[in-house]
Amino acid sequence: MDFRPTDDQRAVRNGLRDLLARRFPREELRAALERGTLDRGLWRALGDAGLFALRLPEAEGGVGLGLPEAVLLFEEAGRALLPGPLVDTHLAAGTVKGAAEGEVVVTAQVGELIPHFADADVVRDLEREALARTVRPVRTVDPLTPLHRVPAGAAAPPEPSAESILLTAAEQAGSAARTVELAVQHARTREQFGQAVGAFQAVKHLCAQMLVRSEMARTAVHAAAVTGAGAEIAAAKLLADEAAEHNARDCLQVCGGMGFTWESDVHLHLKRAWVRAARGPSRARLERELADALLTEPAGQPADQV
Repeated sequence: MDFRPTDDQRAVRNGLRDLLARRFPREELRAALERGTLDRGLWRALGDAGLFALRLPEAEGGVGLGLPEAVLLFEEAGRALLPGPLVDTHLAAGTVKGAAEGEVVVTAQVGELIPHFADADVVRDLEREALARTVRPVRTVDPLTPLHRVPAGAAAPPEPSAESILLTAAEQAGSAARTVELAVQHARTREQFGQAVGAFQAVKHLCAQMLVRSEMARTAVHAAAVTGAGAEIAAAKLLADEAAEHNARDCLQVCGGMGFTWESDVHLHLKRAWVRAARGPSRARLERELADALLTEPAGQPADQV
């Protein structure tokens, strides 16, 4: 099976990358940190570009593409540190009026936490005004992901869907790939003792390990998007979480003290990776699901061939 993107898929991915380069460059990322709110113009531009309606049938006003194309776009979103409940709004397209067009921001509660950017909470089915009277703001490590805590005693939300888990994994994979780029860029340009730090073996090893993690996560995400199998989605999320978190840490190591400064983007990738990993099934649960699938003997297949 060939998992390489087709020319059309690459065109879709490159289209979003070009849009984000124009509408969400690094200067706008920094402005979003100071503003603390979503740019609704950008959100509508994402709707116009088809990010939210990507998998809706053309007869319903959508783009008519599938999950493989969606993961390519959400990788780009993760790479750019695009804020907001992108996955939830994408999954609500066709269900919540205005979500597909980017006119409405929709979120789904995960555990006790809910982003406060949203206009509607599709899972809890509450009006935004009523929700605002019951939730409490929560301090979060990621300034681009403000959260609120749902009060104790509220009805437990359903578990996140397989699609939600996979698209979040795609964002993690995109972030992991971006931190590889940041580390390599710094290693090539920063000099110590009269030569680029990338010439030192320890730095080479760190960058090589980052690349391996990133490629493994990306491949797993793409494969899960094609097969749609629960075990492969669990594996993709595990690998993508590990790649996003560990690559950001190693990128900080390559960048040294500079990586810890507020002006650097590296710490933002690490913080976002932490938040994404926490808002979803636990690592232990994903590992159990994957182990159960691996230990289950396929029907009709001898045990010695499993």
